[in-house]
Amino acid sequence: MRDELLKEHLFDSLRHARNLVAAWRNDFNYHLPHSSLAGLTPWEYANRSKEDQNLNRANS
Repeated sequence: MRDELLKEHLFDSLRHARNLVAAWRNDFNYHLPHSSLAGLTPWEYANRSKEDQNLNRANS
């Protein structure tokens, strides 16, 4: 976060900082792939996990 957001922006106000942090957090949590999740976004990983759980229940 420091390199991707805090070092790149000058904040005009606390509201401006909060808005940019919220946008960054949203992008990080929903749109950026993570190497620890096999290149999936957290949203894709969570949905894949639910699908896998449903398949495991059906096969039991």
